[in-house]
Amino acid sequence: MANIDNFDFGGKRVFVRVDFNVPMDDNKQITDDTRMRGALPTLKRIHEGGGRLIIGSHMGRPKGVDKKYSLEQILPHLEELLGTQVQFAPDSVGEETQKIADNLKDGEVLLLENLRFHAEEEGKGDGKAGQPAFTKQLADLADVYVNDAFGTAHRAHASTALIADHFDADHKMFGYLMAKEVAAVERVMEQVERPFTAIMGGSKVSSKIEIIENLLTKVDNLILTGGMTYTFMKANGGNIGASICEDDKLDLAIEIQEKAKANGVNLVLGADSVVADSFSNDANTKVADSMNIPEGWSGLDIGPKAQEDFAKVIRESKTILWNGPFGVFEMDTFAKGTEAMAHVIADTTAKGAYSLVGGGDSVAAVNKFGLADKMSYVSTGGGALLEAIEGKTLPGIAAIGK
Repeated sequence: MANIDNFDFGGKRVFVRVDFNVPMDDNKQITDDTRMRGALPTLKRIHEGGGRLIIGSHMGRPKGVDKKYSLEQILPHLEELLGTQVQFAPDSVGEETQKIADNLKDGEVLLLENLRFHAEEEGKGDGKAGQPAFTKQLADLADVYVNDAFGTAHRAHASTALIADHFDADHKMFGYLMAKEVAAVERVMEQVERPFTAIMGGSKVSSKIEIIENLLTKVDNLILTGGMTYTFMKANGGNIGASICEDDKLDLAIEIQEKAKANGVNLVLGADSVVADSFSNDANTKVADSMNIPEGWSGLDIGPKAQEDFAKVIRESKTILWNGPFGVFEMDTFAKGTEAMAHVIADTTAKGAYSLVGGGDSVAAVNKFGLADKMSYVSTGGGALLEAIEGKTLPGIAAIGK
C-alpha cells in the first residue's frame, strides 16, 4: 500500500472514492456537509500535488437513474470547498466519461455522476453479472486509486473494494480520512487505556447484539441506554408501561446480563426515566423508576438518577466509545439526558480520556449540542464503524492491504 503523504501525484489520473452521501433539503440545499469537509485534506493533497483528480461517490439508494440523487446538485458547494472549478461527468462510466478523464490536465478536477445509478456498483440482483465489467471501467479511468470513504468500507461494492484489485500495491492507498478512521478504531479496540467504557444507545437490542457481545470481551463498563433499556427492565420483571420493548428478546437480555457478570463487566442500565403520556414534544412528562413505569406512559429519556450513575462511570474512564443517544434527543423535551451525558464525555475528554463517537444519531447529537470538537474523534462511518467494533473485516480496508 502506498502512502498519500509522499506519493507523487503529478500527471496521474487519481480516482478517489469519497462518501458524499450528504443530506439535502427540498430546495436541493445541503443541510450538513460534514462528509464533504472530511474528505477535503485528501482531495486538496492530490489537487495541489498536480494530480488529475477524479471523484466518485454514491448518494442515497436510487433504483436506476434518478435526478433526485444526482451529484450534480452538490457541484457548486464542492467547487466552493476546493476553491477551483470542477467538471462534471453525466455518467460514472462510458465512452464520454472515459474521454473526459483522459483529457484532464494536471490540477483539474472531475466529479462523476452517482455510482449507484448503475446496479453493478452494488452487485445486487441484475447488477451482479455485470459487476466485474463495471469495476474495470471505473479502474480504467485512473492510474491511482485512493479510498477515503470509511462510511462505505463495510460494503464490497465495485468502487469501494473490488476496484482495488486493478491497481498494484504502489498505486493504491488510504486517504487521510480513512486512515484516521482506521486509527481511531484500532485505538479503542486494540490499544485501549483502562477503564474502558462503551455506551450503546438505540431502540433495539437486536440491532446491536453482535456489537454488545464483542464488547463484553473487551470493556470494563457497558452502559446500555435508549429504548433498549426497557427490554432489559421487562426481562428483569419490571413494569414498563407503553415503553418500546422487544418481547422476543427478553431471554437475550438476561443472557447479556449473565455474560457481563461472568466476564466481570459492569453493565449499567438507567435506574430512572423521563416518561411521557404521548410521543410528542408537548407531552405531559414526569420522572419514574425504570422498573415501575405507569400504564400508558413511555420512557423517552434518562432521569436524574440515571444521569448521576452514568456520569460517575464515564468520569472514571480513560477510553470512551459512544454509539447511540440516551433518549429521543430529536425532541428538545427529551434531549436533556443526551446533552448532559455529551457534556460529561466532553469534560472527561478534556481531562485526558480518549473518546470515540460514532453512529449517525450520536454524531448528530454532538453536532446539535456544539460538542463535536470536544471529542477525541467523531467518526463519519455509521455501519462501517459498528462492523469494525463487532470485529468484522471491512472489505474496503482489506482491499487496499492486498
